[in-house]
Amino acid sequence: MAKISAVIGQWYHDVARERLFEVVAFDDYSGAIEVQYEDGTVDEFDSETWRELVLLAAAQPDDWRSSLELSEEDRLFADDVLVPANSGDLLSALEMDDPLEWDEF
Repeated sequence: MAKISAVIGQWYHDVARERLFEVVAFDDYSGAIEVQYEDGTVDEFDSETWRELVLLAAAQPDDWRSSLELSEEDRLFADDVLVPANSGDLLSALEMDDPLEWDEF
């Protein structure tokens, strides 16, 4: 039984599953505890399931963001602003119906 309270930003070791995760949010409406594992996977536990977990407080892993980081090639272009080639005045590209043409009926 988990006797550890869920704290946003705290890392925990799930002993049964041998996984590390961080609590990232609470859903006040449903009472769910949202977590993110070190590989980036997001999951949630309801409060009853949280109490059943066998947890230990853990330190943040040194390289936990490595799977989420940009590659060196992507990092070169990360700050580029992407503008579609035809992003000019989109309204001018629309063809307006002639309001006097009644042949549609």
